[in-house]
Amino acid sequence: QVQLVESGGGLVQAGGSLRLSCAASGRLFSTYRVGWFRQAPGKEREFVAAIGRSGSITYYADSVKGRFTISRDSAKNTVYLQMNSLKLEDTAVYYCAAVQTSYASITYEISEYDYWGQGTQVTVSS
Repeated sequence: QVQLVESGGGLVQAGGSLRLSCAASGRLFSTYRVGWFRQAPGKEREFVAAIGRSGSITYYADSVKGRFTISRDSAKNTVYLQMNSLKLEDTAVYYCAAVQTSYASITYEISEYDYWGQGTQVTVSS
């Protein structure tokens, strides 16, 4: 079992950057797939990015591809989401999620994740 804590959200102007962190407590975090999701007001939660156990496999939603980068630091039990060229439509609460797996691949299905953080607000202004 893991506990996830997101940080790094805030207010940024369009075109700016933020780096979100997802710190995990618990053992064997390196055996977990991790994903980032977001939920804007009045909208459903949506997939943003995911990373496999080793960090060698990543996957992005089309809306963020080329602007966001997901990475993980196993020594720090932390997964990052570097967000560049932010747009107004990136405004949302961002959540990280994790699921333990024996596979190297990723998943973008919300239902497949077992553990969730509390979320961090990202607001992009014009």
